[in-house]
Amino acid sequence: MTVEKLVYGGDALARLDGRVVLVPLVLPGERVRASAEQEKPGLVRARALEVLEASPERVPAGCGYFERCGGCQYQHASYSLQLEAKRGILAEELRRLGGIEPPARIEVVAGEPWGYRNRTQLHFDEGSLGFRRMRSHELCAVDHCPIASPRINEVIRTLAAMHRDPRWPRFLRSLEVFTDEERVQLNVIDTGRPVARRFFEWCAESIPGLVSGALDYEVRFRVGSNSFFQVNRFLADRLVEAALEGADGGRALDLYAGVGLFSIPLAGRFHEVTAVEAGRGAALDLEFNAARAGCANLQVVQSSTEAFLAALDAAPDFVLLDPPRAGLGKHVVARLAELRPPEITIVACDPSTLARDLAGLSAAGYAIAGLTLVDLFPQTYHLEAVARLERSGG
Repeated sequence: MTVEKLVYGGDALARLDGRVVLVPLVLPGERVRASAEQEKPGLVRARALEVLEASPERVPAGCGYFERCGGCQYQHASYSLQLEAKRGILAEELRRLGGIEPPARIEVVAGEPWGYRNRTQLHFDEGSLGFRRMRSHELCAVDHCPIASPRINEVIRTLAAMHRDPRWPRFLRSLEVFTDEERVQLNVIDTGRPVARRFFEWCAESIPGLVSGALDYEVRFRVGSNSFFQVNRFLADRLVEAALEGADGGRALDLYAGVGLFSIPLAGRFHEVTAVEAGRGAALDLEFNAARAGCANLQVVQSSTEAFLAALDAAPDFVLLDPPRAGLGKHVVARLAELRPPEITIVACDPSTLARDLAGLSAAGYAIAGLTLVDLFPQTYHLEAVARLERSGG
């Protein structure tokens, strides 16, 4: 087969005998031999056996675990191809799932494609530490990760040595490591029973800068153990710039506000800002961060976005939404359509749910004023999109 394009989810698409064939780890324009692994009417999932004609954009993978570890899907592609493919995927998802024609130009914001992650999850079995294998729950043992930051790689080596020690709690199945390169936070993700405090005291002896509780990220954002923060240590500020471009005025809302990544900059652009966050821990972090930044015009409300909007009686000048992967959903979209704020910006980590949400807002009279791809996840199929919307007729 000849590969046509990359599609959302990490596979490449080809066609054979009238059927779509999805194959990972190959590139557009390549001629490949593949073996069917799963067949449905009109669709075959396959694995590549041989690349007969390679793309000029194929490059050596930057990690020896690539093709085994499930964390990355694009290390065999040049970074320029990764960016162009993601731009095409974003446009295609809007057309296919939202019935929306994207802007003629989709801006791209990119940074360093390696060593960017400030957060990662590590899994443990009887003898190894690592990540999940590609399309499997089995462990791929590792001793480093090239897309993780230098400090995370130090912690991986330290935890690997500790894991061989008899004192290691064998019921601990996964940990999350979060860092700003000075301080380190360890969060238990999966365990058979509670992890004793003495385990973390032991970790502190070997991991310099280990904090208990919240991590004060770059002394700007307090981030608790259950609070969300963007994973790309190079592009967080540029994501904010893309999301708030041209935004200013009287009143703004930041919905799904987290610890205040967007709320605090919004407070410098608007007379009044309300930040809405459902998680109690994140809302407390946000209050702390706003007070430290001196944002007297920033009000924090602990509530779900749906409940907050249902009680809102007047539209603000600007609404920013940074929802989870599931997107806004029909109730939030419907309420925004009723309120009719003049400007809305959506920061989305899933182009398919973004397309669905934009379809609803488009039907309510909103048009895309700008669309930016922010590549927070190089070497993977994941992408972040910033869609700036304006209501037709102003």
